[in-house]
Amino acid sequence: MAHVTRDKKKLLTRVRRVAGQVAALEEALESDADCTDVLIQIAAAKGAIHGLMMEVLSGHLIEHVVAEKSDAKRAREAAAIIELLKGYAK
Repeated sequence: MAHVTRDKKKLLTRVRRVAGQVAALEEALESDADCTDVLIQIAAAKGAIHGLMMEVLSGHLIEHVVAEKSDAKRAREAAAIIELLKGYAK
């Protein structure tokens, strides 16, 4: 996964954003925040995770599907991504 290594700084920034959103959610729950504030924090955390997922998925598609020379490997990678997306969409 060269794209993960190459994009490590950008991905770690996104991971830290996720951690910050989850920490804010925990703080909201610890401080007995209003349910609307908790929902906002949950949505922010989900958005941060989604952004990370899309960043890694985009790199994976470009490197392991689009640029793959072998038809068999490309088909395997595409099938794996389809299965991943089925689980992710639940």
